[in-house]
Amino acid sequence: MTERAKIGFQDVRDVVLERIQNRVWSQGDLLPTEQELAEEFGCARATVNRALRELADRGIIDRKRKSGTRVAVSPVKQAKLEIVLTRQLVEDRNANYRYALVERKEETAPGWLASQLDLPMGAKVLHLRAMHYADNQPFQYEDRWINIAAVPKVVDADFTTVGPNEWLLGEVPFSNAELTFAAVPADDELSDYLACAKATPLFQMERTTWFRSQPVTFVRMSFHPGYQMRSQY
Repeated sequence: MTERAKIGFQDVRDVVLERIQNRVWSQGDLLPTEQELAEEFGCARATVNRALRELADRGIIDRKRKSGTRVAVSPVKQAKLEIVLTRQLVEDRNANYRYALVERKEETAPGWLASQLDLPMGAKVLHLRAMHYADNQPFQYEDRWINIAAVPKVVDADFTTVGPNEWLLGEVPFSNAELTFAAVPADDELSDYLACAKATPLFQMERTTWFRSQPVTFVRMSFHPGYQMRSQY
Protein backbone atom coordinates (compact mmCIF):
# COMPACT_ATOMS: atom_id res chain seq x y z
CA MET A 1 0.00 0.00 0.00
CA THR A 2 2.72 2.45 -0.96
CA GLU A 3 1.65 3.57 -4.44
CA ARG A 4 -0.53 6.63 -4.11
CA ALA A 5 -2.66 5.85 -7.20
CA LYS A 6 -3.73 2.49 -5.78
CA ILE A 7 -5.14 3.78 -2.52
CA GLY A 8 -8.79 4.82 -2.49
CA PHE A 9 -10.92 5.99 0.41
CA GLN A 10 -12.59 2.56 0.50
CA ASP A 11 -9.21 0.97 1.24
CA VAL A 12 -8.57 3.33 4.13
CA ARG A 13 -12.12 2.91 5.43
CA ASP A 14 -11.94 -0.88 5.36
CA VAL A 15 -8.59 -1.04 7.15
CA VAL A 16 -9.78 1.33 9.87
CA LEU A 17 -12.94 -0.78 10.30
CA GLU A 18 -10.86 -3.94 10.52
CA ARG A 19 -8.65 -2.44 13.20
CA ILE A 20 -11.69 -1.40 15.22
CA GLN A 21 -13.20 -4.86 14.87
CA ASN A 22 -9.94 -6.50 15.95
CA ARG A 23 -9.64 -4.16 18.94
CA VAL A 24 -6.45 -2.50 17.71
CA TRP A 25 -8.48 0.60 18.52
CA SER A 26 -11.04 -0.01 21.25
CA GLN A 27 -14.16 2.02 21.97
CA GLY A 28 -13.16 5.49 23.14
CA ASP A 29 -9.61 5.24 21.76
CA LEU A 30 -8.14 8.21 19.92
CA LEU A 31 -7.29 7.48 16.28
CA PRO A 32 -4.18 8.80 14.54
CA THR A 33 -4.59 12.17 12.86
CA GLU A 34 -5.60 12.44 9.22
CA GLN A 35 -2.05 13.45 8.36
CA GLU A 36 -0.59 10.43 10.17
CA LEU A 37 -2.99 8.07 8.42
CA ALA A 38 -2.27 9.69 5.05
CA GLU A 39 1.45 9.11 5.58
CA GLU A 40 0.86 5.51 6.64
CA PHE A 41 -1.31 4.67 3.64
CA GLY A 42 0.66 6.76 1.17
CA CYS A 43 -2.40 8.67 0.04
CA ALA A 44 -3.75 12.20 0.09
CA ARG A 45 -5.17 13.59 3.31
CA ALA A 46 -8.44 14.23 1.46
CA THR A 47 -8.72 10.47 0.86
CA VAL A 48 -8.41 9.80 4.58
CA ASN A 49 -10.90 12.56 5.33
CA ARG A 50 -13.52 11.01 3.08
CA ALA A 51 -12.99 7.56 4.62
CA LEU A 52 -13.36 8.90 8.15
CA ARG A 53 -16.42 10.98 7.23
CA GLU A 54 -18.15 7.86 5.96
CA LEU A 55 -17.33 5.97 9.16
CA ALA A 56 -18.59 8.91 11.21
CA ASP A 57 -21.83 8.99 9.21
CA ARG A 58 -22.31 5.30 10.04
CA GLY A 59 -21.75 5.94 13.73
CA ILE A 60 -18.53 3.92 13.98
CA ILE A 61 -16.35 6.86 15.03
CA ASP A 62 -16.88 10.28 16.62
CA ARG A 63 -15.14 13.28 15.05
CA LYS A 64 -14.78 16.53 16.97
CA ARG A 65 -12.76 19.61 16.21
CA LYS A 66 -9.68 20.08 18.38
CA SER A 67 -10.30 16.86 20.35
CA GLY A 68 -9.71 14.52 17.40
CA THR A 69 -11.36 11.32 16.19
CA ARG A 70 -12.28 8.48 18.53
CA VAL A 71 -13.93 5.09 18.21
CA ALA A 72 -17.55 5.58 19.24
CA VAL A 73 -18.27 4.35 22.76
CA SER A 74 -21.87 3.40 21.94
CA PRO A 75 -21.92 3.41 18.14
CA VAL A 76 -25.14 4.81 16.70
CA LYS A 77 -26.62 5.17 13.25
CA GLN A 78 -27.49 8.53 11.72
CA ALA A 79 -31.06 7.96 12.87
CA LYS A 80 -29.59 8.18 16.37
CA LEU A 81 -30.60 4.69 17.40
CA GLU A 82 -28.93 4.05 20.74
CA ILE A 83 -28.69 0.70 22.45
CA VAL A 84 -29.69 1.50 26.02
CA LEU A 85 -28.66 -0.73 28.90
CA THR A 86 -31.49 -2.31 30.88
CA ARG A 87 -29.60 -1.21 33.99
CA GLN A 88 -30.02 2.38 32.81
CA LEU A 89 -33.75 1.91 32.14
CA VAL A 90 -34.22 0.66 35.69
CA GLU A 91 -32.04 3.25 37.40
CA ASP A 92 -33.71 6.04 35.42
CA ARG A 93 -36.87 5.02 37.27
CA ASN A 94 -35.06 5.52 40.59
CA ALA A 95 -35.18 1.79 41.25
CA ASN A 96 -32.46 -0.65 42.32
CA TYR A 97 -31.25 -2.84 39.47
CA ARG A 98 -30.49 -6.55 39.74
CA TYR A 99 -29.44 -9.04 37.06
CA ALA A 100 -29.65 -12.84 37.10
CA LEU A 101 -28.42 -15.34 34.52
CA VAL A 102 -31.04 -18.03 33.95
CA GLU A 103 -29.32 -20.28 31.40
CA ARG A 104 -26.22 -20.35 29.24
CA LYS A 105 -25.40 -22.89 26.53
CA GLU A 106 -23.52 -23.21 23.27
CA GLU A 107 -25.61 -24.71 20.51
CA THR A 108 -26.07 -24.97 16.78
CA ALA A 109 -28.18 -22.08 15.52
CA PRO A 110 -31.81 -23.23 15.18
CA GLY A 111 -33.20 -23.11 11.66
CA TRP A 112 -35.29 -19.97 12.15
CA LEU A 113 -32.29 -18.07 13.57
CA ALA A 114 -29.90 -19.26 10.87
CA SER A 115 -32.40 -18.16 8.24
CA GLN A 116 -33.05 -14.79 9.86
CA LEU A 117 -29.35 -13.97 10.30
CA ASP A 118 -28.20 -15.68 7.10
CA LEU A 119 -25.85 -17.94 9.07
CA PRO A 120 -24.18 -20.95 7.43
CA MET A 121 -25.46 -24.43 8.20
CA GLY A 122 -24.07 -25.66 11.50
CA ALA A 123 -23.13 -22.18 12.77
CA LYS A 124 -22.49 -22.10 16.51
CA VAL A 125 -24.19 -19.58 18.78
CA LEU A 126 -24.17 -18.83 22.48
CA HIS A 127 -27.72 -18.89 23.82
CA LEU A 128 -28.31 -16.83 26.96
CA ARG A 129 -31.45 -16.34 28.98
CA ALA A 130 -31.48 -13.76 31.75
CA MET A 131 -33.73 -11.78 34.06
CA HIS A 132 -33.53 -8.10 34.96
CA TYR A 133 -35.21 -6.75 38.09
CA ALA A 134 -36.26 -3.33 39.40
CA ASP A 135 -36.47 -3.22 43.20
CA ASN A 136 -36.54 -7.04 43.07
CA GLN A 137 -39.64 -7.02 40.86
CA PRO A 138 -39.47 -8.60 37.37
CA PHE A 139 -38.65 -5.92 34.81
CA GLN A 140 -37.39 -7.71 31.68
CA TYR A 141 -36.86 -11.25 30.44
CA GLU A 142 -33.99 -11.46 27.94
CA ASP A 143 -33.57 -14.28 25.41
CA ARG A 144 -30.39 -13.77 23.38
CA TRP A 145 -28.25 -15.55 20.79
CA ILE A 146 -24.69 -14.40 19.99
CA ASN A 147 -22.89 -15.42 16.80
CA ILE A 148 -19.67 -17.06 18.03
CA ALA A 149 -17.94 -16.59 14.67
CA ALA A 150 -18.45 -12.83 14.99
CA VAL A 151 -17.38 -12.67 18.65
CA PRO A 152 -15.09 -15.65 19.40
CA LYS A 153 -14.14 -14.36 22.86
CA VAL A 154 -17.76 -14.65 23.99
CA VAL A 155 -17.24 -18.34 24.80
CA ASP A 156 -14.93 -17.33 27.67
CA ALA A 157 -17.00 -14.40 28.91
CA ASP A 158 -18.51 -14.54 32.40
CA PHE A 159 -22.17 -13.57 32.33
CA THR A 160 -22.96 -14.43 35.94
CA THR A 161 -22.58 -10.84 37.15
CA VAL A 162 -22.64 -8.76 33.94
CA GLY A 163 -25.44 -8.98 31.40
CA PRO A 164 -24.67 -9.82 27.76
CA ASN A 165 -25.81 -6.43 26.49
CA GLU A 166 -23.39 -4.60 28.77
CA TRP A 167 -20.59 -6.96 27.78
CA LEU A 168 -21.27 -6.64 24.05
CA LEU A 169 -21.38 -2.84 24.11
CA GLY A 170 -17.96 -2.84 25.74
CA GLU A 171 -16.46 -5.36 23.32
CA VAL A 172 -18.05 -5.09 19.88
CA PRO A 173 -19.05 -2.04 17.83
CA PHE A 174 -22.12 -2.30 15.61
CA SER A 175 -22.80 -0.67 12.29
CA ASN A 176 -26.42 -1.70 11.63
CA ALA A 177 -29.41 -2.61 13.74
CA GLU A 178 -32.95 -3.78 13.05
CA LEU A 179 -35.74 -3.54 15.62
CA THR A 180 -39.21 -5.01 15.79
CA PHE A 181 -41.84 -4.06 18.38
CA ALA A 182 -44.89 -6.11 19.22
CA ALA A 183 -47.54 -6.78 21.83
CA VAL A 184 -47.59 -10.48 22.71
CA PRO A 185 -49.68 -12.58 25.12
CA ALA A 186 -47.65 -14.09 27.95
CA ASP A 187 -47.08 -17.82 27.48
CA ASP A 188 -46.27 -20.22 30.31
CA GLU A 189 -42.60 -19.26 30.38
CA LEU A 190 -43.12 -15.49 30.27
CA SER A 191 -45.93 -15.58 32.82
CA ASP A 192 -43.60 -17.48 35.14
CA TYR A 193 -40.60 -15.18 34.81
CA LEU A 194 -42.54 -11.91 34.68
CA ALA A 195 -44.95 -12.91 37.46
CA CYS A 196 -48.14 -12.31 35.53
CA ALA A 197 -51.19 -14.27 34.43
CA LYS A 198 -51.01 -16.29 31.25
CA ALA A 199 -52.15 -14.33 28.16
CA THR A 200 -51.37 -10.98 29.83
CA PRO A 201 -50.40 -8.50 27.07
CA LEU A 202 -46.68 -7.75 27.15
CA PHE A 203 -44.46 -5.32 25.27
CA GLN A 204 -41.77 -7.23 23.37
CA MET A 205 -38.78 -5.94 21.43
CA GLU A 206 -36.59 -7.91 19.03
CA ARG A 207 -33.25 -6.50 17.93
CA THR A 208 -30.61 -7.75 15.53
CA THR A 209 -27.23 -6.03 15.28
CA TRP A 210 -24.47 -6.36 12.72
CA PHE A 211 -20.91 -5.19 12.39
CA ARG A 212 -20.30 -4.51 8.71
CA SER A 213 -22.09 -7.44 7.04
CA GLN A 214 -21.62 -9.95 9.87
CA PRO A 215 -24.51 -10.61 12.27
CA VAL A 216 -23.43 -10.22 15.89
CA THR A 217 -26.49 -10.91 18.02
CA PHE A 218 -30.25 -11.37 18.05
CA VAL A 219 -32.18 -10.66 21.23
CA ARG A 220 -35.83 -10.89 22.23
CA MET A 221 -36.71 -8.76 25.26
CA SER A 222 -40.07 -9.11 27.01
CA PHE A 223 -41.05 -6.45 29.55
CA HIS A 224 -43.23 -6.50 32.64
CA PRO A 225 -46.97 -5.77 32.23
CA GLY A 226 -47.65 -2.08 31.78
CA TYR A 227 -44.20 -1.21 30.46
CA GLN A 228 -44.19 1.83 28.16
CA MET A 229 -41.43 2.85 25.80
CA ARG A 230 -40.81 6.55 25.16
CA SER A 231 -38.69 8.04 22.41
CA GLN A 232 -37.62 11.59 21.60
CA TYR A 233 -36.42 13.01 18.28
